[in-house]
Amino acid sequence: MFLLGISGRAAFDPLILLLLALIVDAFTGGIVNSARLTRHPVNLLRAAVLWCDRKLNRPHRGEMDRAMRGLVATLILLGLAAAFGWLIAWASQSMPLMWIVEAVLVLLLIDQRSVHRRVRRVGAALYADSLDAARLDLEPLAPGTAGRMDAHAVARTGIESCARALAAGVVAPAFWYVLFGFPGLMVFKLLSVMDENVGHRTAQHRAFGFTAARTNDILLFIPARIAGFLVVLAGLFVPTTYPKSSLATMLRDARKYRSTNLGWPVGAMAGALGLSLAGPRATGNGIGNGETGNSNEPWLGAGSARATALDVRRALYIFAIACLINGFWIAGLMVLRLFDGGPGWL
Repeated sequence: MFLLGISGRAAFDPLILLLLALIVDAFTGGIVNSARLTRHPVNLLRAAVLWCDRKLNRPHRGEMDRAMRGLVATLILLGLAAAFGWLIAWASQSMPLMWIVEAVLVLLLIDQRSVHRRVRRVGAALYADSLDAARLDLEPLAPGTAGRMDAHAVARTGIESCARALAAGVVAPAFWYVLFGFPGLMVFKLLSVMDENVGHRTAQHRAFGFTAARTNDILLFIPARIAGFLVVLAGLFVPTTYPKSSLATMLRDARKYRSTNLGWPVGAMAGALGLSLAGPRATGNGIGNGETGNSNEPWLGAGSARATALDVRRALYIFAIACLINGFWIAGLMVLRLFDGGPGWL
């Protein structure tokens, strides 16, 4: 693990902290989430991003000016995130009990359980024929659009949310932590928050958020493809799924999705469940521009678009098993490092 030279003095392998965080999150994740804790790290990152947006991305400025300001803001925030991450990693390896602080922060920055829990509530509401409750539970995952969806669209959107969360909320944070320790996790999480809040292709954010959005795409490139293959592998352990179709659909249709990176796990999920995901839908966002309308996105997959509560349940099984496989490969890396003489080799 590249911890800027400090991992060679590690009293323990930092991968133990990552694995511990994944295990704890699997059982208790979402209890202390960003919606319940004002000082949650994600909320603090979001506040910093939105402050820069208010101060630097004023409507009267030209496109090039706003793009340059976005570039500078992104570089400064990335530098601060990396510096803070390095400080926490150094303290964790050099000061007694500071590893607890790093473990808690890793736990707060990885999102396995909260999306699973919310989508499970969506599926339960659909199973009980309570469309309004399902829309309400889905709203945080599809701001401004859930109220316009029928039951099948609600189910499809919940399934897509699972697939996207696997890539952006589980695999990518773990991947960058494995490579660069806590600084890597902080940098990725910052870019993820920036992409969520200012990375839109709208008149307001197209220029200012360009650097953050493109950099986030780069950091998601490998993890998203890993997440897609995890979905394919997970399908081998879930009855009534189609692993071969999952692989074929992922390879064929991923590029059709609005985010090519996230199209890998979404395409794999569509093929595994025998569904068509994405496709035309009501649009709008709850972030800033208030624009609504209808998208004409292509479908991913060649199955039925009439997703049901049962399909949501199967997607949740796939998501859970994919997270389990993700934990197994991290545990395998930890064992390899121990047999190879400790944490300094990677």
